[in-house]
Amino acid sequence: MYKKQLYHLWKRIRPIRTWYLLVAFAASAVVCVFALRNNNLTMVKLRDTVYQADKDGGDIEGALRNLRLYVYAHMNTDPASGTNAVYPPIQLKYTYQRLQQAEMAKVSGANAQVYTDAQHHCEELYPGSVSGGPRVPCIEAYVSSHGSGAKAKTIPGSLYKFNFVSPKWSPDFAGWSMVFSGVLLVLAAARFFLGRLLQLIVK
Repeated sequence: MYKKQLYHLWKRIRPIRTWYLLVAFAASAVVCVFALRNNNLTMVKLRDTVYQADKDGGDIEGALRNLRLYVYAHMNTDPASGTNAVYPPIQLKYTYQRLQQAEMAKVSGANAQVYTDAQHHCEELYPGSVSGGPRVPCIEAYVSSHGSGAKAKTIPGSLYKFNFVSPKWSPDFAGWSMVFSGVLLVLAAARFFLGRLLQLIVK
């Protein structure tokens, strides 16, 4: 009785050839590879948009948000991929340089204004003074007492460096095609070994 049931089971699964499943697996695997590649290419485009916005002074916040949301939702989108990749992969060097230059300009402007004020002040105190007279020490004292030694603030570079980590698996087209490929491979292996086992038993 037991052998008869196994024979009926063998008759049912025999039409499902192992190579059918292997062909389906191969096709699904190719689709999965292209889907993964498309995920990566889309990430690269979004990353380039961030770089361009950084260079042009555009909407950096919006470009970063789009990149972050895409990377977090799709597999194979790690911005740090590649043999020569820098870390962190997203570095807003142009934005950082612009902020540094603005800070230096502000400090230089403040110092220049103090020096100008010192000249006016000492000219009023010593209107008849010439070079080498009391006006020079007056200017030096004014500049020293009114803080011309202002220094540019240090801007933390870490605030302009970013890294986003993509998931190991994501429920997108690439993720589901990977799952489907895995299922087909398991079915092909199960069909092969189960078929061999049933053949041995029912003979």
